[in-house]
Amino acid sequence: MTFTVVWLSSAQGHLANIWTVGPDRTAITKAANSIDRLLRQDPFGYSESRAGNERIMFVTPLGVSYDVIEEDRLVTVWAVWKIKK
Repeated sequence: MTFTVVWLSSAQGHLANIWTVGPDRTAITKAANSIDRLLRQDPFGYSESRAGNERIMFVTPLGVSYDVIEEDRLVTVWAVWKIKK
């Protein structure tokens, strides 16, 4: 069963900014698409837990923080950042 993935507008805006100023837009696009796919399939399997429902995931060159409401099959991405090398 799949999960619905929702990005808060603040996270979408930050992702757009990362993409706009990023030197490798293809890598950023691929990472964002992979994050969406992984979160839809299994938001627990590719991430680390934090307090409460919060989780964190890394798909180079991006990191995301999100909440999972398992009974609603809902994932809410509320933060995204570029991983520094």
